[in-house]
Amino acid sequence: MTRSLRTLGVPPNAWAVDAEIADLTRPAITPHVITLPTETKKLHLDLAKAAILVIDMQNDFCHPEGWLAHIGVDVTPARTPIEPLQALLPELRRASVPVIWVNWGNRPDLLNISPAALHVYNPTGDGVGLGDPLPSRGAPVLTVGSWAAAVVDELEQTPEDICVDKYRMSGFWDTPLDSILRNLGKTTLFFGGVNADQCVMATLQDANFLGYDCILLKDCTATTSPDYCWQATLYNVKQCFGFVTDSQAVLAGIKA
Repeated sequence: MTRSLRTLGVPPNAWAVDAEIADLTRPAITPHVITLPTETKKLHLDLAKAAILVIDMQNDFCHPEGWLAHIGVDVTPARTPIEPLQALLPELRRASVPVIWVNWGNRPDLLNISPAALHVYNPTGDGVGLGDPLPSRGAPVLTVGSWAAAVVDELEQTPEDICVDKYRMSGFWDTPLDSILRNLGKTTLFFGGVNADQCVMATLQDANFLGYDCILLKDCTATTSPDYCWQATLYNVKQCFGFVTDSQAVLAGIKA
């Protein structure tokens, strides 16, 4: 007689149980192997074990009425990942690769934000800093649920996407990101978003320290910092933390 077991957990990290049995074998994952050229090596990777982290593609960093623009930063470079992400993300979803939006979204009361974090963009204390209303929109800067912390309108979010709020440069610091990825059985991470040398790099470094395979998509990431910061980021990723390629290479690998 076939037993009817109930699922506990999120596949592939799930058990099947009833009153007498706990099946710990976990469901198998059907491989989806592609070949991906990068600037240093040709990779064979399994898309069934991959996810993409899209970091900080939100109004405060990328919109001309957002926070960075308000404090005098030219956000034009931060908008360059929009078009390649528009082309890539739907194809990744069709290949069942999770899209994870990692956005800076602070608590409204800032109880977990230190003076050192507050000081970065409000060094005198009398400017528009974290949690303060934007003069143009009234939205509190980088506050969860606000226009300021929302993904830019040009990038579509779908119901199956996953959202993680972060509170530091790294998306892994004091967030559930690592637990989510491990529950999903993901070991290979694509990276896009802004700023490449700050939040993207910090998240990628932490991912490497935690044992993930890290692949930076250089046309899907950008920075408003000087060019030498961008060049140093590419160098350090290739030298120490992972691999560098672009979205066209990923799309070609999926279609092949």
